[in-house]
Amino acid sequence: MKIYDITQELFTSVVYPGDVPPTFIRKLNMKEGASCNVTVLNMCAHNGTHIDAPYHFYEGARSIEELDLTKCIGNCSVVQFDKQPDVEQMKQVLEKSEKKLLLKGNVVVTIELARLMNEYNLELIGIEGQSVGPVEAPREVHLELLGKEVVVLEGARLNEVEEGNYFLSAAPVKLGGSDGAPCRAVLIEL
Repeated sequence: MKIYDITQELFTSVVYPGDVPPTFIRKLNMKEGASCNVTVLNMCAHNGTHIDAPYHFYEGARSIEELDLTKCIGNCSVVQFDKQPDVEQMKQVLEKSEKKLLLKGNVVVTIELARLMNEYNLELIGIEGQSVGPVEAPREVHLELLGKEVVVLEGARLNEVEEGNYFLSAAPVKLGGSDGAPCRAVLIEL
């Protein structure tokens, strides 16, 4: 069985502009005579490879611990794009792909692509960027996808993964009441 870890290392991860970079302090340190090591984290829920919950853009919507995990775990397709896809290219992909789709390459989901994804009842969309929508104006795309409870996986690392179908496990950390959470995303060859 071949497993691909598509998760960024958290403390060296790419950080969305304006977010607090993740840091840690060693509360207890064996090198200083403690009986064990204990680490305290300081981070944004959207650092590194993470899942967005509808609550990220909708007040009163589902928070991260309320997500349907069947949308985060299961068969998925990885599709590579050498340039930004248009609606027709994405339509061809969606007609053949699994309901969980990871986009490899420098791809931004435009509002037109997000609407098309909702027409095809996509369960999860994953990208390599830190925002599924354009960095300068991410709100509209997030509203379109999260409004239909599409799981948004951001910050995936797909450079070692070929196009094809895989089994995805990308369950978010269960942070009660949070708008997002880091996850350890892996792909398993089918």
